[in-house]
Amino acid sequence: MSGTYLGMPSFPRAAAASTRDMRLRGNLRHATHTIRAKRAQAVEELGDWQRLRAAGAALKERTLRHLDHYLEQLEAAVTAAGGHVHWARDAEEANRIVTDLVRETGESEVVKVKSMATQETGLNEALAKSGISAYETDLAELIVQLGDDLPSHILVPAIHRNRDQIRDIFREKMGSWGRAAPKGLSDDPAELAEAARLHLREKFLDAKVGVSGANFMVAETGTLVVVESEGNGRMCLTLPETLISVVGIEKIVPTWQDLEVFLQTLPRSSTAERMNPYTSTWTGTTDEDGPSAFHLVLLDNGRTDALADTVGRQALRCIRCSACLNVCPVYERAGGHAYGSAYPGPIGAILTPQLRGVQSELDASLPYASSLCGACYEVCPVAIDIPEVLVHLRERVVEGGTVSVRGQRTTIRPAKGHAAERAVMRAARWAFDHPRALRGGQRLASRTRRLTPRRLPLPGPGKAWSDSRDLPRPAAESFRDWWRRTRGEDHGDGEGGAR
Repeated sequence: MSGTYLGMPSFPRAAAASTRDMRLRGNLRHATHTIRAKRAQAVEELGDWQRLRAAGAALKERTLRHLDHYLEQLEAAVTAAGGHVHWARDAEEANRIVTDLVRETGESEVVKVKSMATQETGLNEALAKSGISAYETDLAELIVQLGDDLPSHILVPAIHRNRDQIRDIFREKMGSWGRAAPKGLSDDPAELAEAARLHLREKFLDAKVGVSGANFMVAETGTLVVVESEGNGRMCLTLPETLISVVGIEKIVPTWQDLEVFLQTLPRSSTAERMNPYTSTWTGTTDEDGPSAFHLVLLDNGRTDALADTVGRQALRCIRCSACLNVCPVYERAGGHAYGSAYPGPIGAILTPQLRGVQSELDASLPYASSLCGACYEVCPVAIDIPEVLVHLRERVVEGGTVSVRGQRTTIRPAKGHAAERAVMRAARWAFDHPRALRGGQRLASRTRRLTPRRLPLPGPGKAWSDSRDLPRPAAESFRDWWRRTRGEDHGDGEGGAR
């Protein structure tokens, strides 16, 4: 697997390959079932879980409605605390800002905290082009980096790897990145963790520049928050002389008190813990402790465009817990790489097409990477109605329409390959708008029900779908006819009647 998402095929083609990988499917099935079972137990401990969920959704919605205000408040607070704020319109600008900041320090290496935002922008690759080496310090991210691989899960980036594979990666690759793996390294988890610890300890002690993301930013104080389970994040946040944090503009919360809700729901939904082992907060710089220079890069990269969509904007509530991935039957079978994005699974299927648009074949296919079972919505700790947004984006793919692109209202054309679907949906819409025609069609279907074939084979790619599904036989009479016959009433039959 190459370390880039560029050139990925559409989801159906990528999933067709990944679903044939039996070892991958076994790894995913074991891991996701284990995580979601533990999560369910952790959530059941809270009698007010649904109220916390509603509170989190309301807090995020209120913040998004007034995002401009809170971002300006955050900038002022960070600056007052000795930090520097940079605004990045897109991934290219964010990478350029970070690269220039590292160059100014004279360093050629950085250590990194696990960060979805920098995966989204491709920061590691951008730094490498400028001769700067970026070392991932999260254990799973380290596995992915050493294996020249891509993350496949939000919480557990190396979920597609088992212990044997990890042992082999450490043996073969660790020495070329720094301290080599111990001789005779086995696949025992404790030995693997110790090998990673020894390897990373040298990086922590030598590093002068750290790069991070953030789980939350507190507008009233300019405080950033990172929650993690390994302690590597705290090492990256405190030991380097310069800290650069790249954070999406939607990660903001108005006050410290608002964190109370998310620090209860995030750990339970992600790692099935009551609280994260490490919760690190920092506000600007001090002379006595921590980095002497702090830079905050606020990343847009399509978020403002998503905010303009009154249905799709709820995806910006996401707190990156990954609970939706662990219950998704599509993700469990296809794996994260098939989504061609730093954000896999159900949340990626609605977030990526809004950040990148639906013009490419891959991005246009993502809203269809779902069975619409609704399991993702049921577990989301901020109540994102993912099925609703999926259907909304499918309409955008098929119909096109007016959307926001880099802040400008733009009309996009329908994606190719959906002409038949559009024709069928428009015919259905016309029928539902004309009750007489609808009733006539229902009666005709009832009277010719004996002629209805058991199956209606479709041509091309539709054949696989129609070969495994029977056509339902029309009812002997329509509901309206039954109602009139049994109740002797009719509540509208002509144009403009009850529908």
